[in-house]
Amino acid sequence: MTGLKAKLKTLIEAGGPLPVSAYMNTCLHDPEFGYYATRPGIGRDFITAPEISQVFGELLGLWSLHEWQALGGPDPFDLIEVGAGRGTMMDDMMRAIASVGGGERFRLSISEASPVYAAAQKARLSEFHPDFLGAFETLGERPFLLVANEWLDCLPARQFVQGGEGWLERVVGLTDEGDLTFGLATDNVEKLSGEPADGQTSIEVQPALDTLCETLANAFVRAPGRALLIDYGPAGNAPGDTLRAFKNGAQVGPLDMPGESDLTVDVDFARLARLAEKRGLKVSGPVEQGPFLMALGAEARMQALIKANPDRAEQIYEGVKRLVDPDELGSRFKVICLSAPGMPPPAGF
Repeated sequence: MTGLKAKLKTLIEAGGPLPVSAYMNTCLHDPEFGYYATRPGIGRDFITAPEISQVFGELLGLWSLHEWQALGGPDPFDLIEVGAGRGTMMDDMMRAIASVGGGERFRLSISEASPVYAAAQKARLSEFHPDFLGAFETLGERPFLLVANEWLDCLPARQFVQGGEGWLERVVGLTDEGDLTFGLATDNVEKLSGEPADGQTSIEVQPALDTLCETLANAFVRAPGRALLIDYGPAGNAPGDTLRAFKNGAQVGPLDMPGESDLTVDVDFARLARLAEKRGLKVSGPVEQGPFLMALGAEARMQALIKANPDRAEQIYEGVKRLVDPDELGSRFKVICLSAPGMPPPAGF
């Protein structure tokens, strides 16, 4: 039995079954055994867009420069990334910004929950002297742009199953043999806001989406800015049961290797947009990743890279194709931008 599985068993025996959100949070962030605390697996368990092609980060860098200029070129100015992985995307962003003579007035900040990734970011981004934020406590002190790629999908989700007069929360408990198993909290029937799709019998809710929108709304009272969020999930109906686990590039059971596999859920972009609009934010999107990147000049940048690196032409082409092709990541991933009230639509939307 792994260290975290034993710890979870003790928690459940002492306090009863855990909501899926609590199980997910413990698996990812337990300081002693959690996945992101001890063994984050970019390039091993999963791969992200910045690791597939440098074009991804370069285009977001130029987008950031454009949006800074649209804000009037404020100085000082914060460029913030949440969940920056190994620092690959921000490194590509800053290189692209510098290539057109920008970035001198940018203050780079990183909000990172993983100490392993934070160490990698400090090494890779040392020339930019980033600040490392424990959370969003300084958000809004200055005009800012916030970017996050594949961060929302890691936010813990509560799961509900339709049962009679309302919705029953899905929990993680123990079998008679002491193994982890899914069950339902039948002692508490909940009413969920928003109407599920016809015939939908399960639904996921990420409470942190509420917190994100509230934090941005409070920050935009103090300073203008935007938050660009890229992740996978539907643009319309709320996700049902999408909890998945990945280990060494293969999908495994979510209860099989707690703390040793990455856990992820689809993002409910429609709910995120509703929450943002409710708080007065300007919402652009969600749009599909492929058209968004193409609108920012993905094809032109790809051709320039191929011309400069003809020996890597096929690799460059395949990387960009994977990001924009609707049969690969181009339609699965969505892009949404949440802005201060009254701002014009950002580039790419």
